[in-house]
Amino acid sequence: MMGNITLAVKNLKKVIGKKEIIKGLSFELKEGEVFGFLGPNGAGKTTTIRMLVGLINPTSGSIQICGFNIEESFQEAMGNLGCIVENPELYPYLSGYDNLLHFSRMLDGIGEERINEVTKLVGLTERIHDKVKTYSLGMRQRLGIAQALLGRPKVLILDEPTNGLDPAGIREMREFIRFLAVDEGLTVLVSSHLLSEIQQLCDRVAIISKGSIIKIDTVHDLLANRERVVWHFHPNDKGKEILGGLTEIEENEDGSVLTEFNEKMTPEWNRKLVEAGVLVTEMSRRMPVLEDLFLELTGGDSIE
Repeated sequence: MMGNITLAVKNLKKVIGKKEIIKGLSFELKEGEVFGFLGPNGAGKTTTIRMLVGLINPTSGSIQICGFNIEESFQEAMGNLGCIVENPELYPYLSGYDNLLHFSRMLDGIGEERINEVTKLVGLTERIHDKVKTYSLGMRQRLGIAQALLGRPKVLILDEPTNGLDPAGIREMREFIRFLAVDEGLTVLVSSHLLSEIQQLCDRVAIISKGSIIKIDTVHDLLANRERVVWHFHPNDKGKEILGGLTEIEENEDGSVLTEFNEKMTPEWNRKLVEAGVLVTEMSRRMPVLEDLFLELTGGDSIE
């Protein structure tokens, strides 16, 4: 169950030169939530993340992390934030443990006990004393997350956490991120270009385009009422004419037809096609996917 608001963004703007890159973004994240952040090329996703983690300053608006405004209480705000922007910065010729020891010295009150805690948390106990150059990409990502967790943050921002991972590594990372949110109570903001992963991973999703959020909702509600039926029939023209008289249809390039899925009416439409002498060769339900909605909302732009 989600709890208190841990990250609050209000009317966030960024102007570079005379161009407004970010146009008044507002959203709130809660404890125990995995939040997906999606944007096509040039949408402003990366600029927004850089403002959230304190790498660049907003032109106006506010960012609060666990109640601390980053402009007024930067150290306190950042003390509640862990992040990996792009790839984790690690020393390959040091062991995983020595990497964590190095980073722990930059934080107050973080010693061997906490290093062992985060090592266990990310599942690297058996390999923590091996050199990082011997780690797989997935293990390096886990070590990077361990580094981000050293200071006991309440909010974790991960930029492309599954980048470069094989399917097994992607599934493992997805399960781990869910564990951090559900079991450890962290707020996790994830940006990714893998829309299928975002769909499986996140509680809510924000879609940003041209510096503005165009949609923000739960994955369930974003995809509600978007299930479709794919029809193949013969003769094709007659089938389209009859089905188009019964419900709204959408034609595919391969000659098949899409309609909404209606549990009550779909069998009735099939019956009317058969009675009219149309041979229905295939009828299949197509589950809704975030990619379709994303392309629809962004006018076909590619993901960042």
